[in-house]
This record gives sequence, C-alpha cells and structure tokens, in this order.
Amino acid sequence: MKKMILFLSLIMGLAACSAADESTETKKEAAKDKQAEENESVEVDKGLLNVEVTLPASMFEGEDMDSSIAEAEKEGIKVTKNDDGSVTYKMSKSKHKEMMKEIEAELQKTVEDTKNGEDYASVKEVTYNKDFSEFTLEVEREAYENSFDGFAVFGLGLSGMYYQLFTGVDPDDYEVKIFVKDTAT
Repeated sequence: MKKMILFLSLIMGLAACSAADESTETKKEAAKDKQAEENESVEVDKGLLNVEVTLPASMFEGEDMDSSIAEAEKEGIKVTKNDDGSVTYKMSKSKHKEMMKEIEAELQKTVEDTKNGEDYASVKEVTYNKDFSEFTLEVEREAYENSFDGFAVFGLGLSGMYYQLFTGVDPDDYEVKIFVKDTAT
C-alpha cells in the first residue's frame, strides 16, 4: 500500500511539474504574441515639445524606406531606424499638427469623392464629426440596397481609423460609427 501511495505521489508530482512547464510555455508564447503585436502597431508619444510617431516595419513593405526617410528628414523630421525594423519619426508639435492637417485634407477629399464621384451613385451626402469617428451617409435607399455602394462604408471607416492612429488613440480604442440614412425619410 505504501508503494502504491508513493507511486501515486510521484505521478501527481510529475503531472504538476508538467502542468507548471506547460503554463510557463503558454505564458512565454503569450508574451511573444503580445510583443509581436506591439511591434506591428503605430505608437504616438506626445511630449511637451515634440511628438514621436513609431511605424512598424510592415508599413514599409513594398516601399523604398530610404526615400521615405530622406523625404521626412528634408521636412525637418528626425528619423531613427529601430532594431526591430520599425522607424521612429520625431517632430515638433507644430509639424505633427501640419501632418494631421494633411491627413484631414485627404480624408475630406475621400468624403467628397464618396458623395460626388461616380463610384457610389446612391450616396447623396456624407457628414462627419470633428475627429472622424462618426459618419452619416444619406443615400437613395433602393439604389443603395441594389448596388455595391455599401463599400463606401469600409473606405470611410478605414480612413477614420487611420486618422485616429496618427492622433495617438490607443488601437484598442479605435472606433468609427457609420450611420446610413435614407434621404427620403
């Protein structure tokens, strides 16, 4: 009987060690996944005088990183290539504000193209709030429902999230609401 208890104790001990090892491995994998996710996100650090924007290496895939860096440096932005392949742009607050104005202008152009272009014929009006987190599309309902004009929603949603990305909103807090309203009602 003592041998049986000793044997069971030994097996339970091994199982506990195995579970502890498995738990440690799971924690290590979770930490690696979190690190990889952080390496793929854009970070915006708004300091007292400067703003730092760190872009992951994946944002430069298929592009000439060196020419992008040279262009930024020509604009007076300090650029640092990081060990993980990401790039950090350090600029004055006024330069960041200028960059945000350019992004805002592009977003407004997207809105104008959505409502006045030929691609989304059913969309008659698009309104939005100041931080581009809410859009309202006024559409001709029947034409909208019988077309692919719903894709306009994706374009505006992605544009709104892109704007939030560079304003420094935490990726977990990105939110864009899009309302579709019938012009007749």
